[in-house]
Amino acid sequence: MIRKLNKRDDPACQRLLGEKPAENLFIIGDIENFGYEQDFQTLWGDFDQKDRLRAVLLKYHNNFIAYASKSFDAEGFAAIINRDHEFMQVSGLQSITDQILPYIEHSPKKKRALFYAKCESKEKLGLKLDTSQVKLASVKDVPEILNLHNQIVEFEQDDSRESSMIKGIEGKSTRIYYVKDDDQMVSSASTTAENSKSAMIVGVCTHPDFKRRGYASSCMKKLCEDLLDEGKMLCLFYDNPEAGSIYKRLGFEDIGIWTMNIFEPIEQPTS
Repeated sequence: MIRKLNKRDDPACQRLLGEKPAENLFIIGDIENFGYEQDFQTLWGDFDQKDRLRAVLLKYHNNFIAYASKSFDAEGFAAIINRDHEFMQVSGLQSITDQILPYIEHSPKKKRALFYAKCESKEKLGLKLDTSQVKLASVKDVPEILNLHNQIVEFEQDDSRESSMIKGIEGKSTRIYYVKDDDQMVSSASTTAENSKSAMIVGVCTHPDFKRRGYASSCMKKLCEDLLDEGKMLCLFYDNPEAGSIYKRLGFEDIGIWTMNIFEPIEQPTS
C-alpha cells in the first residue's frame, strides 16, 4: 500500500533511511531541512502487508528519488510520477530506478550514470599526508574559490554558484577546505547537502599548474577526518577512473551506480 507520509511517520522513515545514510543522503537532508508538508516537497511510503515501511519516494521540486530496502511497488511509484505535470527527473541508485523506469510513460531525453562511493571509517584514511596547510573557508574566501573553480575545465559554469556557496556556508550545509601556495588558492574540496548522518563531497579540484603535488588529497583527508569525527558518513560521485583511484586510497568504497534520468516537461492539457 502506498500513501503520503507525514511527520507522524518520521520515526519509521528515519529507521528505514538510516540503514544506509550515504545512499539516502538527499532524502535525509531534505526531510531534516523541509519536513513533510511543503508545496515543493512531498513524500510517499510503500508499506508491506504488516504495515511496515519498505520504500520511500521523495518529490523535491521536479525531481523524484526513491529508496527501498527490499522488493517494493515500483509500478505504484511510477504511477505517482506519471501523474505529476512538474516531473522532469528521476534519480537514485540504479538498482532502484531500473525498477521504476519501465513504468514511466515516456523515455528520458538524457541519462547520466556515475559511480557512487562512501567512506564510513576514519581507520581507512591510510595516506600519511600533511594537512597542516589545509584551511576551512569562510564567506570571505568565496571569490578566490570561485576563481579557482573557473580554471577547472571539467566544472560547468553556473551563475548561481557564488550565492549557493555563500548560502551553504552560512546555513552549515556546506564546508569548503582549501590549500594556498604563495597566497594563491590552488586546491579545494567541498561538502554539500550535509545532514545529521552524512555529507556529499563535491568540487574536488586543483589548479592545472599545481597538479600532482598532493594538494587535493590533503584537502580530502582533512575534510574526511573532520566529518568522520562528527559521526557523519561521507559519499561522493565520480566518473573519472583517475579520481576514483585517489578516493579509494583514502578509504572510499564503491556502493553502486547513481543514475539521473532527465525528461522533457509534460505538456498539460489545454482547456
